[in-house]
Amino acid sequence: MLALLLSPMPAAALVGVTTSGMTQRRLGNTDLLVSSCALGGMTWGAQNTDDEAAEQLAFAFDMGVNFVDTAEGYPIAMCAETQGKTDRAIAKWLRSSKVPRDQVVISTKVCGYNDRYTWFRRSGDGTQLSRSQIIESVDDSLKRLGVEYVDLLQFHWPERYVGLTGVGQRLVAKERSRGETPILEQCEALDELVKDGKIRHWGLSNENADGLAEFRKAAAAIGLAPPACMQNAYSLLQRGDEVSLVPDLLEDPKEAPCSYIAYSPLAAGVLSGKYSARAKPAKRSRLKIFKSYEESFKATMGPAAVDAYMQVARKHGLTPSQLALAHCNSRDFVTSTIIGATTKTQLAENLAAFQYEWSQELEDDVHNVYMRFPDPWKVQVAGGG
Repeated sequence: MLALLLSPMPAAALVGVTTSGMTQRRLGNTDLLVSSCALGGMTWGAQNTDDEAAEQLAFAFDMGVNFVDTAEGYPIAMCAETQGKTDRAIAKWLRSSKVPRDQVVISTKVCGYNDRYTWFRRSGDGTQLSRSQIIESVDDSLKRLGVEYVDLLQFHWPERYVGLTGVGQRLVAKERSRGETPILEQCEALDELVKDGKIRHWGLSNENADGLAEFRKAAAAIGLAPPACMQNAYSLLQRGDEVSLVPDLLEDPKEAPCSYIAYSPLAAGVLSGKYSARAKPAKRSRLKIFKSYEESFKATMGPAAVDAYMQVARKHGLTPSQLALAHCNSRDFVTSTIIGATTKTQLAENLAAFQYEWSQELEDDVHNVYMRFPDPWKVQVAGGG
């Protein structure tokens, strides 16, 4: 039987358990309490209809989720024809569900630098984290969502070039033909939005320790509260942040705590096992939508690592997806893990992972696989590239 995980969590503070058994944790140094599972909406408006989105939201909230993740660019794949549909699906659910606004933690993201994304701004320019673009983005998001404020605003990816791996590598290019907006200017825009009551808190995404330090410094210079969180890709296949970032997030006594939010815990679905050698991916799966992602995955040790983790899951009576999600939830530095689904059945399976008691035997089995495949995305197979 699944048992609620109640082990000590000194880094990501466990502050409560809902009647449904979902834990809540404090976001950074803020007054926000967020569920250990966040519901991501990047399929709503593309792979899912508004009615399906509403069904997922209703079910997740019944299970104790209070944290919803969206972005101005959703749904994926980002394109002008569908941009903003995720926000509108959330707005439709908010109106029909009658859930009080203060019981829904809404997180959204503004696009970082990209010369190709010319449909977001009225000027026709590519996206950039300038003061004017940040404010325009938030104003447009509020209109689509039908709310007066968002609880959390994050920069989807940095203004400057930051090398990423896994899913995030698609977001960035090295060229900055329009120059880079200074971090201080970005913080000044955030400060203005906080003072205007349009956002409550802010955070970063797809960032590293150097960026975190610079944002903390710039925020302090103008009296802006430090970033509340960092949202990065983290999964059984991508654990580099444990060494390169987490100590700076949570273990520096001189700094206010900054929560870690894990996205892509299934590594774009590959950790579900549905892309194994024995399975045929669906036409609308993310590996089919992003063909280059499928090719890069197959060219690495990723498939071998996934097969090994699938064996661990079977041994412990878990589905591959549940193993991957329970692993994220068991890390003491993870405040919340963002999940997504295209069906209610998938969602129910994924939510069950947050009720699982992580044992030492399971930790040892996962660690043994990790020692064999510590960074499978970066290890090419013979003939793979």
